[in-house]
Amino acid sequence: MRVAFSFFNDVEDEGTDFIFENFCEISKAHLEHTFIFITNKNSSKFIFSENVIPVVIDFKLNGFIRRLILMNLKIPPILKKYKADIFVAEKFCSLVTKVPQILVNPDLDFIQQPSFFNKNQKVFYKIFTPKFINKAASIIVFSKFAKTEIIHQYQTEAKKIEVIYDAIIKNHEPVNWERREAIKEKYADGNEYFLYAGIIGEENNLIDLLKAFSLFKKRQRSSMQLIFAGKAGKNYEKFIKSLNLFKFKKEIKVIENLSSEKKAEISSAAYAMINPSIFESNANAVVNSIQLDVPVLISSKGVLQEICGEASINFDGTNPADIAEKMMLIFKDEQLRKQLIEKGNGLLKKINAEKSLFAVIENIGVGNINGIFSKPQ
Repeated sequence: MRVAFSFFNDVEDEGTDFIFENFCEISKAHLEHTFIFITNKNSSKFIFSENVIPVVIDFKLNGFIRRLILMNLKIPPILKKYKADIFVAEKFCSLVTKVPQILVNPDLDFIQQPSFFNKNQKVFYKIFTPKFINKAASIIVFSKFAKTEIIHQYQTEAKKIEVIYDAIIKNHEPVNWERREAIKEKYADGNEYFLYAGIIGEENNLIDLLKAFSLFKKRQRSSMQLIFAGKAGKNYEKFIKSLNLFKFKKEIKVIENLSSEKKAEISSAAYAMINPSIFESNANAVVNSIQLDVPVLISSKGVLQEICGEASINFDGTNPADIAEKMMLIFKDEQLRKQLIEKGNGLLKKINAEKSLFAVIENIGVGNINGIFSKPQ
């Protein structure tokens, strides 16, 4: 069986890293099958087992039109050349290939947050998103909320859409006290810090987080810092300009383009993870923090609550005062931190028992595919 997957470093989406890491693990576990990694960066990290074929395309994805060109003109000949049985693609499908496709995490942001898209972008997604959803043999989403939205918006059959919470990363474990202190020294001048990990831009409600942190600092007067770690998103420059207007800007750091290893490192020493996003397509960064015994604070109005449940502190993501109140709550109550970590461990066991990212390939019924992509134990 030959499974193709596209991974492009200039795609601004946290889900891509998660899918890539999972494909790394599954390809190592199934050496009897071939995995074709289509990428735009020539790197040895794509050759992590003998059954992987890296295919490099010299192509920059600096816009949705170029990505459409990539999917419909560049990738189909590769799928044909390497005789791929299945193509796994994120957000965009190829509309011309006959190879069965699994569409992962189709982009619904233009529906949920239209103010962050210009007119051309909204027209593009309005036209092509239903085409991608119709073309896909199967669709994977990271929440029941996203599944319901696709069914409602595009009259898609429920059986075509699979919901997974498979965000567990292998060898992603808490660090000891000495290591934690060293990481704090490296990233936060030795101070404790709240961490936001994800796409950095106004679309994730980060301005309200800045306001909440200012309220927290005024009331607590502690050395606590706030770190934003991730990739630049829409309106990134506007967000940075807003940040520079805040009184406590010297205690706020923005760290871009971290490797998976560095991302895990900075997450492992955080005092708490905070995600104020009102609409979030997946909970990977939050669940990964729970893996590291880091308590999480999340918006009660987004899909994160669906996934995290009682293993989190919830706040009104549109209310900076409420966010600040919950930041103070976790800061003052060490017993609460311990309780959240314990509940987080219970959540991880539940997620680990759920259907894996690759088990859904069974539903397509191509050749002798049934059962070979079960998650390795």
